[in-house]
Amino acid sequence: MSSSNKVIITCAITGGVHTPSMTPYLPITAEEIAKEAIEAVEAGAAIVHLHARDPDSGKPSQNPELFRKFVRKIHDECDGVINITTGGSPIMQVEERLQPALQLKPEVASLNMGSMNFGLFPMADKITDFKNSWEKEFLNATKDVVFRNTFNDIERILASCSENGTRFEFECYDTSHLYNLAYFVEKGVVKPPIFIQTVFGILGGIGTHTDDVSHMKRTADRLFGNKYVWSVLGAGRHQMPIASFSAANGGNVRVGLEDSIWEKRGELAKSNASQVRRVRKIIDGLGLEVASPEEARETLNLKGKSEVGF
Repeated sequence: MSSSNKVIITCAITGGVHTPSMTPYLPITAEEIAKEAIEAVEAGAAIVHLHARDPDSGKPSQNPELFRKFVRKIHDECDGVINITTGGSPIMQVEERLQPALQLKPEVASLNMGSMNFGLFPMADKITDFKNSWEKEFLNATKDVVFRNTFNDIERILASCSENGTRFEFECYDTSHLYNLAYFVEKGVVKPPIFIQTVFGILGGIGTHTDDVSHMKRTADRLFGNKYVWSVLGAGRHQMPIASFSAANGGNVRVGLEDSIWEKRGELAKSNASQVRRVRKIIDGLGLEVASPEEARETLNLKGKSEVGF
C-alpha cells in the first residue's frame, strides 16, 4: 500500500503559517481560496488541504462559517478531495481547531500526531514592514508556545470526526509521532489504510536531510507494514527536493503555499497551481503517473464527495 506508480498530489492552499507580509500571492478571501483550490485540482492535485483566514486581516481562523464560504464552491466546481485542517495554528486550542471538520464532515481531515515546539518566530526577523499588527506578535509567540496535541486531544478528534465517516491525513513531524499513531492503531481506533503525511523542516520537528526522510520512511514501514499510504511535505526551499525523493521511492507528495511560498530561489510562487505543475513535471520525469481524485478516494477508502456535510 505504501508503493504505487500512481502518485497522489495534495495541495495545501493557504495554511496557518505564512502571513500576508511574506507574499502578496497568499490566498486570503473565500474567493481567492476557492479559486486557488480549483486551479490546483485542474493542474493535477487530487486533494486540497484547506485552512481559512479572516478576509480583512488575513489572520488564520477556524470559524466554520469562513470555511462554508469556499468549500461548497470547490465541491461544486471540481472533483478534488477536500481535506479540512484540525491543526489551525499553533496558538489555537483544540476545540476551536476541531469545529470546521466536525461540523462540515469532509472526506479527509488533517490530524497532528503529537505535541511539539512549532517555531515560526525566525520568520519575523526577515520582515521589515508588517501589513497587519497581528503578524509580528503571532510569529514571535511561537517562541514560547507548545503546539498542544495530547493523547486526549487526538482521541477526541478521532472519535468525533470518525463518527461522520471522515478519514485522516496523519501529520507526523518526528519519529515519536509515528509511535503515537501506532498506539492508536494498536488500540483499534485507527484502521487502515492509514494516510501518513511526514513533515520535514519545521523548527521543533525533524530536519530535512535525506537521512531524516529515509529514517521516517523506515520507521513507518516497520510500524505499519503494507497498511499505510506514505506522503511527504518539505517546508520552504526543501519542498521540491523532498517531494522528488518521495516520488522516486514509492511515496506521495504535498505542495502548496501553506508549506512554501517559493517557486525557486529568490522567486515567490505566484499560485498553488504553479507548484502542482512543477511537482507534476518531476513525477512525469520519473515515469510515474499522477493519481486522479477518484483514484485517491479508492486508495484511501474515502466515503465519497456526496457524503460530506456541505
